[in-house]
Formats: sequence, structure tokens, C-alpha cells
Amino acid sequence: MKSTSMRDAFFNRLYEIARKDKNVMIISADMGAPSLDKFRKDLTPQFINTGIAEQNMVTVATGLALNGKKVYTYAIMAFVALRCYELIKVDFSIMDLPVKIVGVGAGFSYHDSGPTHHSTEDITAMRVLPNMVILNASDSIMAEKFADISYKSKEPTYVRLDREIQPNIYRQTDNFLNGLTKLTDGKDICIIATGNMVHIALEVSKMLKKNSIEAEVIDLYRIKPINTKLLFNYIEKVKHLVTIEEHLLAGGMGSAVAEILADNNKMLPLKRIGIQDKYYYAYGGRKNIQSICGLDPNSITKTILKWVKL
Repeated sequence: MKSTSMRDAFFNRLYEIARKDKNVMIISADMGAPSLDKFRKDLTPQFINTGIAEQNMVTVATGLALNGKKVYTYAIMAFVALRCYELIKVDFSIMDLPVKIVGVGAGFSYHDSGPTHHSTEDITAMRVLPNMVILNASDSIMAEKFADISYKSKEPTYVRLDREIQPNIYRQTDNFLNGLTKLTDGKDICIIATGNMVHIALEVSKMLKKNSIEAEVIDLYRIKPINTKLLFNYIEKVKHLVTIEEHLLAGGMGSAVAEILADNNKMLPLKRIGIQDKYYYAYGGRKNIQSICGLDPNSITKTILKWVKL
């Protein structure tokens, strides 16, 4: 599992599920993966490749779902979500069909392909759709468990997977049913992160500790619906709240947290850290792009230190 990508961890587990349940269908928009080869070879009737035709993939998935199939659509995240957005709204959200939308390439995962392949707006778009569940994996163990969670879900579900292999944070015994997990304790600041930024948040917490600031880190992996009760229990005693995401700030995870605070009359200083209102035509690797837009550990730590001292 240590060297397994989130994509392969997810589909390897889904393969085991699909062998037992012939109603499970995988539809790929011309996306290849070692974990999908087993579907093509062993479960041929349960695998469809629509080619580079993501919108058609959604239409095919709709027909299958209406006939009782448990359908998973899969493509690069920027395309499976935004290129298909109206169809997802009409076919999955309005009709409340339990189709699972699986996208690979969260944030700047496809750093070498430029803004057309960056997935930095999709949370904003998907979370406003009624009935939609959003899951965002931070390691391969979680991605594997998302296969079980999504299989049992009766709602349309959007699963975000990172392209890069991330170090494992969790153990195989974790079930991820609560929607969020507290990874470290801290009385001064609570840092809420999602996806690959959870790993950076853990680094930031260590850097803040050197500055005598104890930071609690929360992995918010179910962005919609957020487990409000558990989140409020975790942030009850902290003095400041920070959200970190490799996503545009407008309408992203930080906005979802801000809305919950406002709607529940929770008066807590909040700093949202994410991508500003622009696209980044930058190369040199993902870490370089993160550094340019202030999402590397050093930049985030400096931003937090400046903010808490105001």
C-alpha cells in the first residue's frame, strides 16, 4: 500500500467488490491504469470505455443506473467534473441517482499540463449541487476505503483522488465514516486541511511548534456533507482557525467551513489559505507551483504567524 497510488488502491478494492456484485459497472473515458486492466480482462461485461467522450460517459452511466446498475465513471478530474457539469446536474443531482464520479488529479496534480488540467475549481462547482457527496482522499489507505464507502452510498458521490503517491497517514483499521479526523492536538490554532494539503498541514504544525504555537490538525475528507457536530467539538477550545486547500478560495473547502461558522453563530477568527483568484501558467513541478502561490510549508507558516500576531 505504501507505493500504491490512490487510483490503484481505490480500483483494486473496487475490483474485489465488483467480483462479488455483477451490478457494479466501471465506465472510463479512455483512461488507463494497471488496476483497470483487471476489469477489462476478468470482468469484461462490467467495464465500458467510451473513449474521449466524457459527456457521453455520463449519459451511458445514467441509463445503466436507471436500470439498477451501480455505476462508477472515471476520468481526469478537470474533465469528469467540469466538462460534464450540466449533465451531472440534470442526470445525477436532480434525479438523485447514486452514480459515483471518480476523478484523478486533485489540485496541481497534473502540474505539467497547465491550467486546463489543474483541478482547482471543482469543489466549488460540485458542492453546490443538491444530493452530492464529496470525498477527498489524503492517502491510499483512505482511497481504498472510499471504494467501500461509495459502494454503500445511496447518493451521487464525487471522489477526488490525487495523482501523486502520498505517504500514508492512516492505518488499515480506520473506517473514515465520521467525515473528518483529528490528527494532532493543539490549544492555540486548529488547521483544517483536505487532500494532499493535509501532509503540508502536518509539516506546518511542526514549524509552528518551534514558534511556541500548538496547532491542532484536522483532515476534512468528507467536504460535503460536513460533520458539523464533530467539527465543533474539535474546535471548541482553540483560539484561531485556519483552512488550507490546493483549490481556489472562492467557494472551496474554506468557504464551506466559513458558512458553517456563520450559520451556527460561531465567533472564531478564521484565516482561509488557498489559491487566489487567478490561474497559474507555471511549471517546474507541483512544489514549485505551490511555492509560487504560497501553499508550501514555509509560506503557510509565515502567513499564519503574521496573522496570529495582528
